[in-house]
Amino acid sequence: MYTPILSFFTGGGFLDIGFEQEGFRVVWTNEFNEQFANIYSAGMTSWKRQLGAHETVQITNTKDIVALPRKEILKESFGSIVPNFWGMVGGPPCPDFSRGGNHAGGNGKNGYLTGVYINRICELNPDFFLLENVSGLFRYHKHRTYLFEQMACLYQKKYVLDYTILDALDFGVPQTRERFFLIGFKHGVAKKILGQNIEFGETGWFPWPKQKYKNAKHAFLWPSQTRFRGSPKRPPDIPLELTVWHAFNIPQKSTTVSNGDEHFQPYSSKFKEIMEGDVSGYSFKRLHRYRFSPTVWYGNREVHLHPWEPRRISVREAMRIQTVPEEYVIPKEICLSAKFKMIGNGVPCVLARELARAIRLFTNRR
Repeated sequence: MYTPILSFFTGGGFLDIGFEQEGFRVVWTNEFNEQFANIYSAGMTSWKRQLGAHETVQITNTKDIVALPRKEILKESFGSIVPNFWGMVGGPPCPDFSRGGNHAGGNGKNGYLTGVYINRICELNPDFFLLENVSGLFRYHKHRTYLFEQMACLYQKKYVLDYTILDALDFGVPQTRERFFLIGFKHGVAKKILGQNIEFGETGWFPWPKQKYKNAKHAFLWPSQTRFRGSPKRPPDIPLELTVWHAFNIPQKSTTVSNGDEHFQPYSSKFKEIMEGDVSGYSFKRLHRYRFSPTVWYGNREVHLHPWEPRRISVREAMRIQTVPEEYVIPKEICLSAKFKMIGNGVPCVLARELARAIRLFTNRR
């Protein structure tokens, strides 16, 4: 029997893909950005059809989360009968908590949505939930204080909570991407699963997914810089799946796949001057084929360059760094800036699946 999931701040659905791959069923989605909603519909439809489904997938609700009534969400999700066991997942917008943001925190135009999402959890009362955000939400004292203030309503609703920071690189994603995860279960559910009482405020009880490569960023001798269009040797001890080379695969075929030829046109001499592996600048970071990518974030002036070609990386290459299935196809007519922004907002699908598996194995014990 599948477990239904409600998805908030759905974006392109990368988090949803991980949960669907582990047997959960996303029964309701919410995305306010029209372009992201269109990308979700096309991408999820193409992915599911390759798996044998014939449905056309659509975002369930495109209203602002702030204005969504509780009854409307539950009716659209379940009709007249709310199931006995279900969950919620969501990654509220994070720039106000990030290192590169303005640190407006919970008072920012995006940061306050973390509190809105937590309030929605308290109103809807699912059996469990997952919240994803940048690590800055926990690492910076100001933002952590805001987070803990918001968590008060979750304790009042009898949720036991656990949290951690995970780096996608440690799970086989060719990208260093630290993210904060907060999970909550109704007290009675967790007590039944664990066979013991959990005190409110107690942490360390949830079995978070185990790292495939522990502390991968520092565990290997990663290559440094090399001249552009050089021929760097592959370090024999580095797992290939952690490298950009693995994500881009065979360069001769990179433009023959869907979204493979979609990239911004080069306009600056920098495209031919920056060394392979030089990611020291705020912008114009040239990836190294035998290193992991910096955190995927293609907003504002952030530009990631192809290792051995004088151009930016393509839409498909960006999705591969996010471990999005090849069957996920974005329509050509959607503007490039929207595609890259959506890709940068998502949770890597491999990490999403690891989280979903940990939740599935935990809930299977109930």
